[in-house]
Amino acid sequence: MPADPQLEAFFAFFNKLDKSCTNKLYEFYTPDVVFQDPLHRIEGAEALERYFATLYSNVTACRFDFHKRQRSGREAFATWTLHLAHPRLAGGREYTVEGCSRLTFADDDSGRVARHRDYFDAGALLYERLPLLGGAIRLLKRRLDA
Repeated sequence: MPADPQLEAFFAFFNKLDKSCTNKLYEFYTPDVVFQDPLHRIEGAEALERYFATLYSNVTACRFDFHKRQRSGREAFATWTLHLAHPRLAGGREYTVEGCSRLTFADDDSGRVARHRDYFDAGALLYERLPLLGGAIRLLKRRLDA
């Protein structure tokens, strides 16, 4: 199956996204975009730009490896691995989190995304990486696995 140029452009943009280019979100998202992940629900491109600017303000490294992807009409799905380094998480070391995204492209054939929903383990991304809370969560998970 040939690569979808709109989907590939979106993924390429996401891998270049950092605190210096959040203003380019408008090229890839509609003004009324709805973005949702396990931690947030954000409506509108302006709010999304503020969210990403804050999110990336202290990140020292962030990239995605996009794996399986599929698009049918306006709907697309992709699995990914996030590689993240933040000075306050995991001692500043890079770590990975697996996830997937569901994208809905706009009706206007602009190639922009109108809905973006990410699915991932919020504990693996954030809570397990915090100094005090992380230890308690890992202990709880070990007890539940036993």
